Amino acid sequence: MSTGETLDPHAGEGQARAPRILLYSDDVDARQEVLLAVGRRLTRGAPDIEWVEVASPAAVIAEASTGRYDLLVLDGEAAKTGGMGVSRQLKDEVYDCPPVLLLTGRPQDAWLASWSNADAVLSRPLDPEDVQRAVASLVATQALAG
Repeated sequence: MSTGETLDPHAGEGQARAPRILLYSDDVDARQEVLLAVGRRLTRGAPDIEWVEVASPAAVIAEASTGRYDLLVLDGEAAKTGGMGVSRQLKDEVYDCPPVLLLTGRPQDAWLASWSNADAVLSRPLDPEDVQRAVASLVATQALAG
């Protein structure tokens, strides 16, 4: 038996795995706004969320391709390559792509966001309760599918 293995075959059962969320925006303030809105956990007593923040489209694509994430949160207003285009590319190219929450600049962008194949869309200004609810719902949906 190698170091770190346990003799108890039931060890760890019943413990929820920490959700893994990839957050893309080229704007550190936008990323901070999402982190503050969602909080450390999705529900009381749940494990802390494992956040990975990225600021470039190449990093999003590389990370999303690993299959390690329960949710991708993409800023539709990111400069040069916004989250809408990145979402569309991921949904077309990544096998079993995790759900995507797209953040748009205004409610009128919802029609354009539908082109991105995002699973959910929220517009700015972001309501923390709406962000938290959307993230929790999408992570739960992914957990049921996985």
